[in-house]
Amino acid sequence: MDFSISDEQQMVVDTVRSFVEKELMPYEDQVERSGQVPTELVEQIKQRSLDAGIYAANMPEELGGGGLDDLTMAMAERAFGWTGYALQYIVARPSNILRACEGDQIDEYLLPTIRGEKVDCLAMSEPDAGSDVRGMTCRAERDGDDYVINGTKHFISHADLADYVILFAATGEEETARGPKKLISSFLVDFDTPGVERVAGYNSVSNRGYHNLIINFDDARVPASKMLGDEHRGFDVANEWLGATRLQVAAICLGRADRALDAALDWAAEREQFGQQIGKFQGVSFKLADMKLKLTEAELMTYRAAWLSDRGEMSDSDAAMAKISATEMLQFVSDEAIQILGGMGLMDELPLERIWRDARVDRIWDGTSEIQRHIISRAMLRPLGA
Repeated sequence: MDFSISDEQQMVVDTVRSFVEKELMPYEDQVERSGQVPTELVEQIKQRSLDAGIYAANMPEELGGGGLDDLTMAMAERAFGWTGYALQYIVARPSNILRACEGDQIDEYLLPTIRGEKVDCLAMSEPDAGSDVRGMTCRAERDGDDYVINGTKHFISHADLADYVILFAATGEEETARGPKKLISSFLVDFDTPGVERVAGYNSVSNRGYHNLIINFDDARVPASKMLGDEHRGFDVANEWLGATRLQVAAICLGRADRALDAALDWAAEREQFGQQIGKFQGVSFKLADMKLKLTEAELMTYRAAWLSDRGEMSDSDAAMAKISATEMLQFVSDEAIQILGGMGLMDELPLERIWRDARVDRIWDGTSEIQRHIISRAMLRPLGA
């Protein structure tokens, strides 16, 4: 693996970092205090990111996207990570699952999403089916040329900003050694479809202003042409999404940790107690060293997975290890940063308490740390027949 950063990659990072500092970070306090991103600000950020050429940076260049490879995209996500989800997610990186669009779906969903004319969200989790995806009860039943969808999805991030949802629903059942399991298919469902209802979700301690919604489907009729991929093969489509999303979460965590460590370093260098800078005390300096150590470890794990992805060699375990490493690192770094600042670290005049709160969800969504460890251990044991 080549650890050098090309001039082009550095230019991308500099462009994103400059955009984040100029167009997003000035609004952090407003979003934190109100829990909302005003509509006019959403449109302003979207348009300026389109003008800057960083909107849909993960999508292929021939389709109008930024065409960034996975490693460069991870570096860009790290720069986005300096601010909160509510602001950075307006600069859309559409779900990679949309690359499965075919035929009319390309012109109706994929291309408008890349151009910023439509916004996607993804619905997989249910009230009684979180990590057990095959246990979902939302179902889509074939009726002539349509599917009729019934059920409920929750924890659907930024569904309030979206025009349509990439929905995963049960379309059948198969027998396995552990009993019957659902066969899953994916669909593109417009929110103006009769029988589709969005309602307010839960108040989360993490990511203020970045809302989760509940979506109810009550005999919602969707043409079979809206199926994404083949019937009963929704997991094949999902696998194209999960690895990239776990890398995205990992890379964003690197950026948040960068900001937390910078705050701790500045404080340690400037704050004086007992006649000297607190960074000279071993109790503080060793914390800084451990923070840097864990951040570098997570960086290497994340960039390695992205590098492998560009080569077509990234396994589920590689993505899982990157996500565990980065999310658990961020929890450690943000907590230690607050410890170094003491009481001031918990005050909302500084970003540390937000970073600390926001970090908690990263070990849960897109597959909990326990699920990631299961993925890794099964890959290790399976060749041995265990």
